[in-house]
Amino acid sequence: EVQLVESGGALVQPGGSLRLSCEASGFTFSGSFMSWVRQAPGKGLEWVSIINEEGTATTYAPSVKGRFTISRDNAKNTLYLEMTSLKLEDTASYYCVEGPPSSPTRGQGTQVTVSS
Repeated sequence: EVQLVESGGALVQPGGSLRLSCEASGFTFSGSFMSWVRQAPGKGLEWVSIINEEGTATTYAPSVKGRFTISRDNAKNTLYLEMTSLKLEDTASYYCVEGPPSSPTRGQGTQVTVSS
């Protein structure tokens, strides 16, 4: 059974930083593209970032490029999202996804709230 467990969400002030983690199990993590998506209150899912199996290629949504960094540790079966210069509009539930952002296989999410 695939399990994806996100953690690291918190309440943070604008301009602050957070690091999200996603612990994966039940599949060959090192053999899977992984993604982060997010959902703001009252809005649909928005893809945030994608990373390839080896962690050597990454892609970012324009809204987060230059501020967020996706990475992975295949030895620990863990996906990360380093978020800096957080903005009010980054407030959302963040989900890690096995595969591309459109994949239905995702965790239960971790809440990030950016507020002063």
